[in-house]
Amino acid sequence: MKLSTFTYPASHQIPVASRPLADPARTLVILFGPSLLLDTPGPVQTVLAAYPGAAAIGCSSSGEIFGTRIQDDTLVVGLLEFDSTTVRTASAHVADPGHSFDAAQALAGQLMDPALRGVLVLSDGLGVNGSELIRGLNAVLPARVVTSGGLAGDGDRFKRTWVVKDGRPVSGYVTAVGFYGSAVRLTHGSKGGWDLFGPERLITRSQGNVLYELNRKPALQLYKEYLGGLAGGLPGAALHFPLAIRHTQQDAKRLVRTILAIDETAQSLTFAGDMPEGAYAQFMRANFDRLIQGASDAATLAAAPGTASAPTLSLAISCVGRRIVLGERTEEEVEAVFDVLPEGAQQIGFYSYGEISPYSTGQCDLHNQTMTLTTISEAA
Repeated sequence: MKLSTFTYPASHQIPVASRPLADPARTLVILFGPSLLLDTPGPVQTVLAAYPGAAAIGCSSSGEIFGTRIQDDTLVVGLLEFDSTTVRTASAHVADPGHSFDAAQALAGQLMDPALRGVLVLSDGLGVNGSELIRGLNAVLPARVVTSGGLAGDGDRFKRTWVVKDGRPVSGYVTAVGFYGSAVRLTHGSKGGWDLFGPERLITRSQGNVLYELNRKPALQLYKEYLGGLAGGLPGAALHFPLAIRHTQQDAKRLVRTILAIDETAQSLTFAGDMPEGAYAQFMRANFDRLIQGASDAATLAAAPGTASAPTLSLAISCVGRRIVLGERTEEEVEAVFDVLPEGAQQIGFYSYGEISPYSTGQCDLHNQTMTLTTISEAA
């Protein structure tokens, strides 16, 4: 596999050094950039025009990752030319969040093939129900297919996002690329690094991603009691205090859920993922050093043995909430990841509105407030 990464200005167009592709069917362009490209798509189109016939996937971000740096208002680009792996893209329109499950099933169905080994999913970050998206993907894709990706971002504005479809940025779609053949190597890792505190509580009333009661007490009232004087900063302060959920108290798998909104009248909390009744929830709080260590732990999980000598692309997808919480220390988590990757690996990525990855093995989950890594390489 030949691999190159580069940055490109999002505010104006300059020539891209193109070259003939050995086989467009085995070539993939991945790119991430700011939401403003929805209005001025020229830079995206210029980059993709340099590689005619190549498969392309990408999305808007809440900050672009390039190597160990975090940038804003740029395009970061990865060009992968596989030796034997073939790639194929797919897309599905999501008319409203209620159609997320059906769109995901249709998307996965377009990619299914006995030779399918992995899927990278990039979705509109605002008009899609992430939990239903995951359910739809898992209803079709077998556990042997490594599925990862993320939800597009829009800085801290939460107004509009895009994904690449037919060579240009569009809203309202979920997209994916499938990797086919026995040579492709896809690894993954996802970790948070948040500290648990307080007792676990039973989710006694919820509807989708809206939590009404914990242990039959109003969720918002209970949350404010734990935040104390910080409660006046809600909902923004909630980024520092997500919740962990698990289906039973014996379950080792905890998923992190970020609070998006509060409702004083209903005394409810709205999350960036489902909060199922009968599950258990526990408060979490930020610890800067542990968050950075969590990013390093994700890279350790993703650093596959036997790939050290092969060109390797690391796709780093981290939550916008982590960027806001870490502030000036944010680049430390990107550096911590890069330190663990195989020597010579190249890295691009973005800050997202949700991360997609298996918890450890098997089918994918929706994560919030994590650093999620996917590495792509090819066996000789």
